[in-house]
Amino acid sequence: MFANFDINFVLFGVMPYVALTIFLVGSIARYERDPFTWKSSSSQLLRRKQLIWGSILFHVGILTVFFGHLIGLFTPVRVLDAFGIPYALKQWMAVLIGGPAGIAALIGATMLLHRRLSDPRIRVTSSYADIAILGLIWLQLAIGLLTITQTLQHMDGSEMVRFMTWSQSVVTWNLNAWVTVVDVHWLYKLHIFLGLIITMLFPFTRLVHIWSGFAAPLRYLLGRPGYQIVRSRRKSALPAPSGPVSATTHAAVPPRAMGRPEASIANPAE
Repeated sequence: MFANFDINFVLFGVMPYVALTIFLVGSIARYERDPFTWKSSSSQLLRRKQLIWGSILFHVGILTVFFGHLIGLFTPVRVLDAFGIPYALKQWMAVLIGGPAGIAALIGATMLLHRRLSDPRIRVTSSYADIAILGLIWLQLAIGLLTITQTLQHMDGSEMVRFMTWSQSVVTWNLNAWVTVVDVHWLYKLHIFLGLIITMLFPFTRLVHIWSGFAAPLRYLLGRPGYQIVRSRRKSALPAPSGPVSATTHAAVPPRAMGRPEASIANPAE
């Protein structure tokens, strides 16, 4: 029964669809069920300098790596051929841009992980999920940098084309996509496997705040006003508004009606 079983089919043929399903359904379910946990808890008042440098290096590096992978893997090969872009040139761009970006992200992740583990005040406010997901991302970055040693042995772009074919075959529901990466180096396989694990854990960790980063520009482009809760030192309630009261006025001062003059809601655009 299992004579022809191949673990590669499970890892690179089935697991991608499981990961994408959990990623999408889990994100929607968390937003609907626990919208107030849809955030990245802040500890920015503690060891702020290390946080700033680590955060800048990590986010700039990881975003460069992410979009580099996104564009590199999902650009159809026929587009490269149509524009006459040599595969070797694309491979060199991946190494020369992705390499430094990966190093920057790894240094930033190391600083953030050290800050979170070494300071007792930050450690006590960190969940196991916070530490685990940052550790997994650190490991993924390290493995990704190690794959460069294998990439430099295939600078003709042949391996790159294989991963492009696999990625595009997965999203086009080609069930034989896994055959494309059966005999690639184990570092590449480990890199893909860990990437799928992180994708599955995405909805259950602080990584969900990434959705907000992508959605924020759309919110403002669509003209939806944003409000934030602020604290006031005012000791007495605001005077009752004179004249007709609009819905905006009601939304701006709901705490007064609740007998809580110390809090108000302000529109950051004002």
